[in-house]
Amino acid sequence: MKKTINIGLISVGWMGRLHSRSYLAAAQHFPELGVRAVLHTAADPDPGGREHALQALGFQKAVADYKDILADPEIDAVSICSPNFLHHEIAMAAIAAGKPFWIEKPMGRSAAESAEIAQAAQAAGLITSVGFNYRHVPAIAEARRLVRAGEIGAITNVRVSFRADYSADPMGALTWRFKKDFAGSGVLGDLLSHGFDLAQFIVGRISEVTAANGTFIKNRPLPVAGAASHFSTGSEDSPMCEVENEDFSAVLGRFESGAIGVFESSRVAIGPRAEYIIEVYGTKGSLRWNFHRLNELELADSFAGYRTIMANPAFGEFSHFQPGAGTSMGFDDLKTIEASLFLRSLETGEQLAPSAGDGWAAAEVAEAALESAESGAWVATKLVDAKTTFDH
Repeated sequence: MKKTINIGLISVGWMGRLHSRSYLAAAQHFPELGVRAVLHTAADPDPGGREHALQALGFQKAVADYKDILADPEIDAVSICSPNFLHHEIAMAAIAAGKPFWIEKPMGRSAAESAEIAQAAQAAGLITSVGFNYRHVPAIAEARRLVRAGEIGAITNVRVSFRADYSADPMGALTWRFKKDFAGSGVLGDLLSHGFDLAQFIVGRISEVTAANGTFIKNRPLPVAGAASHFSTGSEDSPMCEVENEDFSAVLGRFESGAIGVFESSRVAIGPRAEYIIEVYGTKGSLRWNFHRLNELELADSFAGYRTIMANPAFGEFSHFQPGAGTSMGFDDLKTIEASLFLRSLETGEQLAPSAGDGWAAAEVAEAALESAESGAWVATKLVDAKTTFDH
């Protein structure tokens, strides 16, 4: 009989629903796990969210206040899927309650908030997980293996581009994501934190950056009642308010290894829907990956140019989902891998999932980019003193 881990979910939005499905899917795709997640209690102030948790997701209980979950001795671990401005408050409360947690990125609205979470979790000896789901793409696992094994030689330069169009419409509503007090940074925290983490996961630590940011849609209409997602729109009669954080960021960086990195991200690009690209160049070859074609890795290990390799059972966790190359995995599968890593970490006591330290490390790169965009100078990224997994 497998040990059960009772899960508490905090916020039943899109990501909370995906966490819930991922816990259940982990048992199906990773039957070797010695633990099984039980969807115990969901917390959401919205009655509709609570009803969905009970009727669609299969939670045993639903409550309005997340503090009820943290006070419940039957809850073994929690998923924190609330908006950014609640992450710090809820994570610190979870730590005080002794609850391991899986939290979405950006972990805090600032590097300072992320540091407090990571340091407190480590001091409490808690297992954590941060939602860096693109790490878990099988093609990315193979890219990391190739780079770390020296297959493409010494790394010379890296290019990361995370471009999306979810805010390209000027009538897109001014939700909490565009306000510094609620979101912190804009596209740096929302998208490029993934890019920084991927680059560090594959290549190694980013040691310094210089950056330029831009806000190109400077005012947006307030949302209609009840609208709060990426894709909410305002009406022609809605009052217009100022956007407080960046739509676009261009970052030049140096890795500790001496490699140079070029990073860019936009939330207002017209054309790319969710085009997330990483390219790594070395003295013996290069590789590149694009989320639009997440089951493919392009590799150049000769002077004959790139060849496309389809993800297959030798790549990462691919074999847990598909029997052979050519049959594709999708976005939700990446969160299932993430859920399995969190559960395995809880089972073994070993930090296998991307940690709160990893969340803090990415936040420090974003913070340095924000500082550089203000000063125009190169800014060193602060070393974190909490456990990270990108360099193991």
